[in-house]
Amino acid sequence: MDLTHANHNTSTLDELDFSILMLLQEDGRMSFTVMAEKLGVSISNIRTRVGKLIEDKTIQIVGRVNPEKVGFHAYAHIKISIRPANLIEDVAKKVMEFPEVSFLASTSGDFDLEVDVMCRDNSHLVEVVNERIARIEGVYQTKTDMYFKVLKLAQPDLSGLR
Repeated sequence: MDLTHANHNTSTLDELDFSILMLLQEDGRMSFTVMAEKLGVSISNIRTRVGKLIEDKTIQIVGRVNPEKVGFHAYAHIKISIRPANLIEDVAKKVMEFPEVSFLASTSGDFDLEVDVMCRDNSHLVEVVNERIARIEGVYQTKTDMYFKVLKLAQPDLSGLR
């Protein structure tokens, strides 16, 4: 795993791909027939393009759940400082495996990693931070910020790339 290099795949996406992605963001269950009609192309073209987008991991079709409605009542952002720095990748690999982790990024500044976690309750959150993350070799310091209420959770606006 290389945390320093992102896979920039936008050069292989054309206007039709972006249009398909935008329609799927609107309604992930939209049929190929409806997409084909909206975009003025054949159903087989849509089927091929969506298959390619899934295969190259540009998209993943999933059902997004509302964390609070399914029982996650403690949602937090954790910053992790790691010493020595050569352990950053090892720590990231371990944290990535935690089922509570919904977001993980390598960052610049005072902290090396930033993590979002979804936990059942505050006791579960304390266990994740103090019993699991803090005990990973190389974790020097953590700083946890609780999200009281998530007001917006969205996918990126693809129209900003056009």
